[in-house]
Amino acid sequence: MCGICGKLRYDNAPIENELMEKMCRSFACRGPDDEGIYISGQEKGGSSRVQVAFGHRRLSIIDLSPAGHQPMSNETDTIQVTYNGEIYNFKELKSRLVKNSHRFKSDTDTEVILHLYEEEGTGAVQKFNGMFAFALWDEQKEQLWV
Repeated sequence: MCGICGKLRYDNAPIENELMEKMCRSFACRGPDDEGIYISGQEKGGSSRVQVAFGHRRLSIIDLSPAGHQPMSNETDTIQVTYNGEIYNFKELKSRLVKNSHRFKSDTDTEVILHLYEEEGTGAVQKFNGMFAFALWDEQKEQLWV
């Protein structure tokens, strides 16, 4: 089972990478295959008053390749997700999304969350059949969906 963590700040103060690394180390046993951290605004010199950070320890099960690295972003890097669980019907959902011109770079159920959110917003969760937990940050809307 993967491990996920996050931090949210409303005071325009930065979230330190070292803090996220420490948080991820605290549950390293949950995901020995990979580790990833996302902190909002870092890649674009962001000036948002809201800061969001995700940490992820990965136990690779569905897509064992580096393409399954998390936190995962959409093609424009405006939506980020960290996720643990399994969406049993992700292949069916992915097939529908591909027909609607979505392009995938992995074979993960994680990426299905991103694309279905782009298409249906928070209503996407009604389509998921499985057991899961995730946090999704929509940078353009400044909305966190947990």
